[in-house]
Amino acid sequence: MLEPNGPLPPEIYWRRRALAIGGAIVVLLLMVWLINSLRGGGDSETDPAAASSSLTTPVSISPTASGSSTSSGSSGGSGGGGGGAAAAGGEASSGASGSSGASSSGTSSSAAPSGQPVAAGQCPDQSLAIKVAADKPTYLAGEEPSFTTVVTNIGTTPCERDLGSSLQQVLVYTIDGAVRLWSNIDCFPQSAADVRTLAPGEQAQFTVKWSAKTSAPDCLTQPEPQRDPVGPGAYTVVGQLGQLRSAPEPFNLS
Repeated sequence: MLEPNGPLPPEIYWRRRALAIGGAIVVLLLMVWLINSLRGGGDSETDPAAASSSLTTPVSISPTASGSSTSSGSSGGSGGGGGGAAAAGGEASSGASGSSGASSSGTSSSAAPSGQPVAAGQCPDQSLAIKVAADKPTYLAGEEPSFTTVVTNIGTTPCERDLGSSLQQVLVYTIDGAVRLWSNIDCFPQSAADVRTLAPGEQAQFTVKWSAKTSAPDCLTQPEPQRDPVGPGAYTVVGQLGQLRSAPEPFNLS
């Protein structure tokens, strides 16, 4: 059977057989390659799906408690404005004790001074908003910074409140709020009452000036209180009325 039979020479038949066998081998190799390609393609398609599922895995985020931040809104955003009746005499303006722990050139504590409680029958703290700001963003050397305090009745009814200088403070701190440098009532406390009736939305404004020197709450008890010039830099001013305290506002000394 292996010997070719026919009218043509045997070598022609052997060549035909070799070509047929070679063609069969090529076809077989192509089929193997195609099968492997299909298997490899299927595997590669599953990998992105796995990666996608891992990327889209939901992550649960537990809510954080707000703590007591809401309480600072009333005492911070509507915090006390100092410098009230301070318009009457530059640094010799308001009254109310400053914060404790002061050194001769300013205190290292940023704790809010404990203001006097509201008198019976007067506007509660919740009915007032207090804001204080420097009258200019930057003061040149030799200038005395001035600060304006605005007290607003944010309630729905008219009410009375003592806005006298003994209940107001304007305080200057370092920009980070860590060091208290000055208060308008440290060396010039006053006790005159200034009871005003504020209609809803009505405002009362007061202005106080600062000599750009440090002071401490014990200024009056020292025979020669040390008051050092404050150098150039960025600072914040805070106002206080009784127990209300304003948000800090920045300003600069050049």
